[in-house]
Amino acid sequence: MAGHNKWSKVKHIKARVDAIKGRVFSKCAHEIALAARAGGGDPALNPRLRTAIDAAKSLSTPRENIERAIKKGTGELGGDAIQEVSYEGYGPSGTAFIIEMATDNLNRSAQDLRTIFSKNGGMVATQGSVSYQFDRKGEIKLSSENLSFDEIFSLALESGAEDITHEADEFIILTAADQLGTVANLLRENFLLLTSEKLISIPHAPCVVADIDTARQILKLHDTLDEYPDTLNVFTNFEVPDEHLESLLL
Repeated sequence: MAGHNKWSKVKHIKARVDAIKGRVFSKCAHEIALAARAGGGDPALNPRLRTAIDAAKSLSTPRENIERAIKKGTGELGGDAIQEVSYEGYGPSGTAFIIEMATDNLNRSAQDLRTIFSKNGGMVATQGSVSYQFDRKGEIKLSSENLSFDEIFSLALESGAEDITHEADEFIILTAADQLGTVANLLRENFLLLTSEKLISIPHAPCVVADIDTARQILKLHDTLDEYPDTLNVFTNFEVPDEHLESLLL
């Protein structure tokens, strides 16, 4: 989920829980496979792959998982090639969703997605009917350990970044979509270790859901989409009032 609004608080806490439960391993593997497919299996020659591997290692992803994902991406394991695909949909109260997947079976993923939406009060939408409500941006993350905000802020802006925020233990740098690679490479040249480098979708305006039961239903839809094995990213304009945050995370 993208955007620095109240929903990001839920996202950040849930991300830590997911990491503990190991749910992120499959997402790391997908990103590594896609990076290897796009730019080859040598991280020294493929910045996207290097970042994906570093992110996987930071989450304690087993080495054999990483190696298998690289081979999957380069085709060494055989089978159908993994592909990136994006779907759009609406949840309860008209909340908007964009789901990015990596799959080797488009028909299966599409059918499963329709089932998830229909069972959770939502529906799959036609391409473009949701995405116009979002801005496409580049997002770079790096650990804030032993780094000052002023130092990173100056360097990021000099590199062409649009904005930088500090959330918990990491810096989040936003760029124009077509400047993501350029900014990321300039940061690497300054010996910074990036933990994430990807395109994200940020909602133009939040859809604030004040009813706690509806908010819980939307959160369930989000979680089900996010936990689907082929899912890479889920972006939504869903936002909840501060007083509901604790209740939603119970």
